Amino acid sequence: MTIRKPSVALPLAALVAAAALSACAPQDSKSDAASGASGTAGTAAGCAPGALATRTAGMLTVGTDKPAYDPWFSEDKPETGKGFESAVAYAVAEKLGYPKEKVSWVVAPFGKATAPGAKDFDFDINQVSISDERKQAVDFSSGYYDVRQAVIALKNSKAAGAKSIADLKGAKLGAQVGTTSLDTITNTIKPSTQPAVFDSNDLAKAALKNGQVEALVVDLPTAFYITGAEVPEAQVVGQFESASQGEQFGLVLDKGSKLTGCVSQAVDALRADGTLAKLEKQWLSEAVSAPVLK
Repeated sequence: MTIRKPSVALPLAALVAAAALSACAPQDSKSDAASGASGTAGTAAGCAPGALATRTAGMLTVGTDKPAYDPWFSEDKPETGKGFESAVAYAVAEKLGYPKEKVSWVVAPFGKATAPGAKDFDFDINQVSISDERKQAVDFSSGYYDVRQAVIALKNSKAAGAKSIADLKGAKLGAQVGTTSLDTITNTIKPSTQPAVFDSNDLAKAALKNGQVEALVVDLPTAFYITGAEVPEAQVVGQFESASQGEQFGLVLDKGSKLTGCVSQAVDALRADGTLAKLEKQWLSEAVSAPVLK
């Protein structure tokens, strides 16, 4: 950033204060657009490290669903820092001035986290795609992960041999309620049979195992994990082109939260310095290749 030399000398303390205020302001319109907030969120309280207007002074409370499963978390323990989203949460917290011991976790079911109303977390991280509809109820940070949706099917099902979207129209499909995976079924595949809707991915996986559905739509890293570690009798059929349309996961905050601008700045900084790419490679490296369904 270029700073013009003032025509009148100012005291050093004044210059330092001005620079600090500038650093705490939202960086650009991208963060405001992602949050869906008024554009003032995060500016009132500033972004002083470790001194944000959090639910509990001096602590940062992070929400996620239960179970918290791989590869996003490890062994249903989000507090370990293992798994992509656990690692991202702690990286964001560190940028905000909250070391690991100053971070606490609460259970926040997916549907509740994205519904209108006050939250019991400062931000939530749970593979929530940023959408205009959800922005009516909550704020989002800048995106921390570029998403592709994918189909997994039982190996002995007709859906397993699908080479195109048209090949899936006659399949019995399923997805978790309230997700962009379900939106993909409804708006992209447009199956001839009503899809099955589940309260959690665990219930969806159980339905796949027992043959209640032929195939599930989930995000790509989850697809690779389910077929590799949880439902080996299923395979990844293919992925959709949604990433080219800009679908991203974002951190969820209260609508109009004072923290939104600061959290977006932290995410933007982690993307700019390569941290997000490094964590993606570390925790999601297997989810790199699947046929594109058109």
